Amino acid sequence: MKEIKSILQLYNALKSSDEKCAIAQVVRVEESSYRREGARMIVFESGVFEGGISGGCLEGDALQRSQIAILKQEPSIVTYDTSKEKEIGVGLGCNGIIDVLISPISEESPMMNMLQKCLSERGAHVIATVTALIGNWDSVSLGQSFYYDAKSSTLDNCPDRDLKDFIQKKIAEVQENKKSRTYTFEAGEKKASVFIELIPPAFHLAIYGDNYDVYPLLEMAQVMDWEVSLVGNIQKLKKEKLQSVAHLYPKDLEPRPDIDSRTAIILMAHDYKTDITNLLQLIKSPAPYIASLGPRKRFEKMVAEFKSRGVEFSPGEQDRIFAPCGLEIGANTPEEIATSIFAEILSVFAGKKGGMLRKKSGPIHERV
Repeated sequence: MKEIKSILQLYNALKSSDEKCAIAQVVRVEESSYRREGARMIVFESGVFEGGISGGCLEGDALQRSQIAILKQEPSIVTYDTSKEKEIGVGLGCNGIIDVLISPISEESPMMNMLQKCLSERGAHVIATVTALIGNWDSVSLGQSFYYDAKSSTLDNCPDRDLKDFIQKKIAEVQENKKSRTYTFEAGEKKASVFIELIPPAFHLAIYGDNYDVYPLLEMAQVMDWEVSLVGNIQKLKKEKLQSVAHLYPKDLEPRPDIDSRTAIILMAHDYKTDITNLLQLIKSPAPYIASLGPRKRFEKMVAEFKSRGVEFSPGEQDRIFAPCGLEIGANTPEEIATSIFAEILSVFAGKKGGMLRKKSGPIHERV
């Protein structure tokens, strides 16, 4: 979501100049790649660009090809085989095959409006894009994109009924697996490849605390471009440190953050009574990650107190509580602890266990 925001910021800043632009997007990856499907960059005819499709090895060539696409006003698919050292140049860091769709953006193009919608409305969004066509297609073209309206469960503006029905069925599969994917549609002599991209909402960090150790967490959230809510004593907090906080809640008043399945909660009031009260309420939320700052003995004391009240956590609830929280990296300072907690949050959201990649057997990213 951070990349989409940066692309839209540049587009809105330059669109009044009438300078033409194009979007280059990774739509298929085989084997290894620095960026995965969905990574995109916007390129203006002057060479100004934002975003990225690799670790830097493909951007230069993609920029030139985007400028050609802008000149011709025609979309194209470019395949990069980074397993061949002389394909782009020496020293490529990956070893895979990458398909990049380059699409000129015109005033009639709906893509920028689709991306703006993904940014302005919290929730999972889906965009289906045609990445290959074989046969006679009268009403569908390469690079054409369709937005899926989750509220009405319909694909907007897809003119081919059979293709539309096919895409909508595959969208349900993408939503269930929570993974973007390319599918192939066939009808007689006609064939189409469609990249169905799932764009989830930004991660949401809900902090319950107001001591000085919240500031490194806020700084990291700003770098990661996460949405942040903070509950605490607002008078106690330094105003100049709160630029990244989207939602501030006084701890003694009723309104509280909206918690969803993309929310990570950190209980760090450093007050036992406050933390145990918050935990009892927030365990009922759909948050997959609830961290309780402090040593194991402190949390064991909470569990014992809950049991004395007749409250016991189910196995599923216990799995969502991280106490002590963070990965074991030898963290001591607030900044190091924040790094440890953020790494653990990312591992939980990704369904990973953490640990050193050099000890991992198999590829870093899942192969399709």
